[in-house]
Amino acid sequence: MAEAGTGFLEQLKSCIVWSWTYLWTLWFFIMLFLVYILRVPLKINDNLTTVSMFLNTLTPKFYVALTGTSSLISGLILIFEWWYFRKYGTSFIEQVSVSHLRPLLGGVDNSAPSAASAAGGEADANRQSVSECKVWRNPLNLFRGAEYNRYTWVTGREPLTYYDMNLSAQDHQTFFTCDTDHLRPADAIMQKAWRERNPQARISAAHEALELNECATAYILLAEEEATTIVEAEKLFKQALKAGEGCYRRSQQLQHHGAQYEAQHRRDTNVLVYIKRRLAMCARKLGRTREAVKMMRDLMKEFPLLSMFNIHENLLEALLELQAYADVQAVLAKYDDISLPKSATICYTAALLKARAVSDKFSPEAASRRGLSTAEMNAVEAIHRAVEFNPHVPKYLLEMKSLILPPEHILKRGDSEAIAYAFFHLQHWKRVEGALNLLHCTWEGTFRMIPYPLEKGHLFYPYPICTETADRELLPSFHEVSVYPKKELPFFILFTAGLCSFTAMLALLTHQFPELMGVFAKAFLSTLFAPLNFVMEKVESILPSSLWHQLTRI
Repeated sequence: MAEAGTGFLEQLKSCIVWSWTYLWTLWFFIMLFLVYILRVPLKINDNLTTVSMFLNTLTPKFYVALTGTSSLISGLILIFEWWYFRKYGTSFIEQVSVSHLRPLLGGVDNSAPSAASAAGGEADANRQSVSECKVWRNPLNLFRGAEYNRYTWVTGREPLTYYDMNLSAQDHQTFFTCDTDHLRPADAIMQKAWRERNPQARISAAHEALELNECATAYILLAEEEATTIVEAEKLFKQALKAGEGCYRRSQQLQHHGAQYEAQHRRDTNVLVYIKRRLAMCARKLGRTREAVKMMRDLMKEFPLLSMFNIHENLLEALLELQAYADVQAVLAKYDDISLPKSATICYTAALLKARAVSDKFSPEAASRRGLSTAEMNAVEAIHRAVEFNPHVPKYLLEMKSLILPPEHILKRGDSEAIAYAFFHLQHWKRVEGALNLLHCTWEGTFRMIPYPLEKGHLFYPYPICTETADRELLPSFHEVSVYPKKELPFFILFTAGLCSFTAMLALLTHQFPELMGVFAKAFLSTLFAPLNFVMEKVESILPSSLWHQLTRI
């Protein structure tokens, strides 16, 4: 019985929805016809006469107050809509309409898949959204003590956000700690140090750990946060390397003796790789680029499976500094693979190499006359591919947008990744003659190839919609986050803005010219109701007088 009652209610609701969807026009005209027929019993004419007399007795001050109040209310709605749009990226009125009114008016698609398949599709979409908005460790992140802190001392601004530093703390706990640290006093102190929020407390804990033992992770913390120059950081990393290699050799011999030894060996491996990578970065920053390249190549050969550090991106940047373009192409051939995750470094470096072959002789006027050659077409396609992957990069490379220090974590395809790439690679684009000119002439053509509103991509997956929120968490507040695609203002913001302006103008005109606005209002209303009066006269002339008399007596 309950199921039958529920089915009947659903059928009744669907019938009502169908009638409102298709028959509302007929209902509207029927209601107008009934109101006109019953105008005598309802005394509509008398009421209209009374209303018109009341309106004629009103002073212009009333109309000024009315239009002023309307302007104030619409202005308040406009301010709220604008605030809601800036904070949440959507219109409050549209959201309420879609969420609450649309289901009542039959906006739900009846041809939707089953609940199980819908739930599965929603879960897949959520998983894809999470994977697209995954935050990655910046392979070229700067040193806190020697670079980030120096920026703070000079400018008084904090280049790192709390969210970014919190992610770094989680990375340090993952890479540099294990379950057996409590068995060694120095490692136990460092395990607590990585969880400390106060930088001075972390540095003090590292010094305390070094008093007990030669602890590699303590040297890492001091090199990252206490050293004020790259030279000091390199010295500390060399001491960390000596301690880390000893721990690595000991744990390597015991890794097969149990799960705890295996976890300790994995931790020691992460520590050793991190130290060698940072030493290579120190050599690169101090001008010993060839030494840095050798250290990175040796590290990639020794630990080929540790791809989480993305050492190949450090290697690409160092090779570009040496202008070893053949070696850069060899690295790209290995890592620019369809099965591997892409990055702005890979896509834009590939575009730079192809642009280098044609950019010195490229001229947009000549290309428009004779068309693009095969090499030029390949370069343009590579630029379009790179811009589709990360559309924020060109404005930084073309210096249309100011650069800031890159964060310690980046969001692929986001503004944070664009800043990190341009910060280190802008000099390489400037070194290739004509490369930035070719980029300037061709990068905007990418957006003509991508379907709008980005329901699907051209060469990559559709651009994720979550990048703006994540980038605002990663980048400092003084930086204006680049947003793609540009959000269009919702209709109701434009509507309320127009309504507020129109009513404010009416209030001002009514206050300044009351008599003229009264004449204008009467002329407007008479013109507005002229078609309705014409229709009513035609209806009275067509219908027989006897029938019309009987209908009015109902």
